[in-house]
Amino acid sequence: MTYCCGILVRDGLVMIADTRTNAGLDNVSTFRKLQVFEKPGERAMALASAGNLSITQSVLGFLQEGLPNEETGEVETIMNAPTMFQAAQRIGRAIRKVRELDGPGLEQDGIKFEASFLFGGEIAGRRLRLFMIYAAGNCIECTVDTPYLQIGEHKYGKPILDRAIKFDTRLNDALKIGLVSIDSTMRSNLGVGMPIDIAVMPRGEARVETNYRIEPGEPYFHDLRERWSAALRKAHMDIPPPPYAGSNVAK
Repeated sequence: MTYCCGILVRDGLVMIADTRTNAGLDNVSTFRKLQVFEKPGERAMALASAGNLSITQSVLGFLQEGLPNEETGEVETIMNAPTMFQAAQRIGRAIRKVRELDGPGLEQDGIKFEASFLFGGEIAGRRLRLFMIYAAGNCIECTVDTPYLQIGEHKYGKPILDRAIKFDTRLNDALKIGLVSIDSTMRSNLGVGMPIDIAVMPRGEARVETNYRIEPGEPYFHDLRERWSAALRKAHMDIPPPPYAGSNVAK
């Protein structure tokens, strides 16, 4: 279980991921699911993963070591891809390679091949982009109309993004709203938990401005949680009762 979101606004990109891999009464473990790849000024990319940990780790291994291109002889990685779209395609190729190698064995053991990725970033001279890559290796791209993508346990955090995120939302506000979204998910699902990893990339700079881990008890995140809860309670109290609720409604 996990929750990752990517938010692409006019000023840049925000990527957020939790680190919970197993949640039980006696076994809670964590693993970093947001990986950053960067050559400042040349390219900056972030990859968030959800699904079977062994599958996503294997995909990451192929992306780091590279996959040989039989036609050109080049060892292809996301760090030498000429465009973000071609880098996303290479992630899809790595997923299909892992499925080819491990899929039959997993299926034999009754384990579903589950893996999905958010991949965002910028190559110098090209536009900032954000993709979602599925277990089949195909992908979709984030658009101005819906400037965010999610993977994992996304349903609890989606309403906040739907209401608050627009393409012209400021970058710092996008980060704040993304943190509210992941906090709402953690409150409703034990399978999502801290620490939380974040990456922020300003548009047009091909660099990661913020690469930060929020640990349990971190002051700002604690304050954000309390303020959001208080704001929801106040909004509830400020809304008048429905006129059709009957005579038992408090005046």
